[in-house]
Amino acid sequence: MTSTDQTTAQAVEQQAPQRSHWPAVSAVGLGTFLLVTAEQLPIGLLTSMGSALSVSEGTAGLMVTVPSLVAAVAAPVVPVVVGALDRRLLLLGLMGLMTLSNVASALAPNFAVLVASRVLVGVAIGGFWAVASGLAVRLVAPVNVPRATAIIFGGVGAANVFGVPLGTLLGEFTGWRIAFASLSALALVALLALLAVLPRLAATRPVRPRLLAEQFRNPGVRVGILATFLIVTGHFSAYTFVSPVLQQVSGIDERFVGPLLFGFGMAGMVGNFAAGAALARNALRTVLVITVSLAAAMPLYLLLGGGPVGGAILLIAWGLAFGGVSVGLQTWMIKTAPQAVEAASALWVAVFNLSIGLGALVGGVIVDSLTLQGVLWLGGACALAAALAVWSARSHEHLR
Repeated sequence: MTSTDQTTAQAVEQQAPQRSHWPAVSAVGLGTFLLVTAEQLPIGLLTSMGSALSVSEGTAGLMVTVPSLVAAVAAPVVPVVVGALDRRLLLLGLMGLMTLSNVASALAPNFAVLVASRVLVGVAIGGFWAVASGLAVRLVAPVNVPRATAIIFGGVGAANVFGVPLGTLLGEFTGWRIAFASLSALALVALLALLAVLPRLAATRPVRPRLLAEQFRNPGVRVGILATFLIVTGHFSAYTFVSPVLQQVSGIDERFVGPLLFGFGMAGMVGNFAAGAALARNALRTVLVITVSLAAAMPLYLLLGGGPVGGAILLIAWGLAFGGVSVGLQTWMIKTAPQAVEAASALWVAVFNLSIGLGALVGGVIVDSLTLQGVLWLGGACALAAALAVWSARSHEHLR
């Protein structure tokens, strides 16, 4: 065994629990489900919320942009600020903040108060994800870490498939304030679940600014961060405009777009758990397959997606591939930074959230100034560059 192997084994042994806490894994997965639902819920309610608060739809879009940007900042800052605080108490506090912030959203008398409440949502999202994304190593045996990570990130896919559509439907029938109040009630349920099943999680290595900076000296972490930036930026530059792509490129009627996006989300959930199983065998190969699949799926729209059938098939393939991105790249960070999982995860969450906003922004510029097809080429090119970066790390022993 090499010295690196010994270091990794010791780091895993120090963090591995005496027994697996699967109920706690499920409760954390519920938390991620509600956080992502809260982040994206205004997307389906922009018109009604903007009208009620006398702002344009463009201005109302700040309700989505603000928490994403705040989450990107909060992800590395929250772990630094709380220092050695028990991570159980931190997660409980952040879920409590999530509960109160959605109450504030439901009761907001004007748009300024609503945006302020969304800032708090962003803090909860960034802080919770920074800790939860690498929590599997603290809750289950090492052999089960990829499966537990897949369950935690399954909340992301479930939010897109069920949370946001159901929240939008509830808001349309009962009013957007009821939708946010209901989300707050569910957050309280998650808080109680975490309180009941989450074990004590003492900070094994408090996150300091110096520790965050040190992660960039780790070649594996650098590749993971670069791959995340490229994949997420490319994906959201194209996926933000998937509705016009389906209609204008594939000739799909508008009334079928919703069901197809539901299919995209379901495929993503399948991809998430399939990747979780594959990662336990070979992390590098799994992430490489994901990136190459994305590099092919988006540009292929321009060759094979010219009809409704081809467009629908490629959309499902795209969803299947992207579904494995979160669990794949998070597992990559765990394996390449076993002694600083929380610090590496915090940086990863920050880059992920920043890339969402950047991807949508760049995609909008391309659509407005060039062509709609341009975002598909960009998405494919970014994924291809990510695949090359991943391939460059093939000699990293802990990824095989």
